[in-house]
Amino acid sequence: MRLAAPLRPLSPSLRPAAALLLLLLAGCAGGPHRREPPASVLANLPARAPSTANAQVANDVLFHAMALVGTPYHWGGNTPQGGFDCSGLVDYIYRNGANISLPHSSRELAALDGRKLTRMTELASGDLVFFGGRGGISHVGVYVGKGRFVHAPNSGGTVRMDDIDGPYWRDHFAYGKRLLD
Repeated sequence: MRLAAPLRPLSPSLRPAAALLLLLLAGCAGGPHRREPPASVLANLPARAPSTANAQVANDVLFHAMALVGTPYHWGGNTPQGGFDCSGLVDYIYRNGANISLPHSSRELAALDGRKLTRMTELASGDLVFFGGRGGISHVGVYVGKGRFVHAPNSGGTVRMDDIDGPYWRDHFAYGKRLLD
């Protein structure tokens, strides 16, 4: 039996092409222990944009988010060259995709005005997704549609796309927030 080679981060020159491919695949624009539908159901929901007026901005946010997959994690980081932590990634995506500057803290991001979405089925591409536990909000990412979100998860890792209904994320999902309404 032949084992697959370990995955390596994409080179910066391949990231735009990979992001475009992921964008096409994602369909463009489209609390603890909650009973949400499984990822297979979320993946089959039509991709949605926050509103018709903001569909292009949501697409730009989505493109910027997926283009950063593979970028190294760096605590306190907020650039592709220096790496990202979760809130630095979200700020970079929104600054470059929507011309909106955001705070560099998941708790401060959670305190922003915006439409709060308590169910995963309400999420649309470009929405912020927040995770936490008894200590409050501790992580943030950007929902890209089809039950997936982009985030900078941990030290030693890279920016990646995960299923929001994965075992850890489903149990720690707090809510989403729509800034592009």
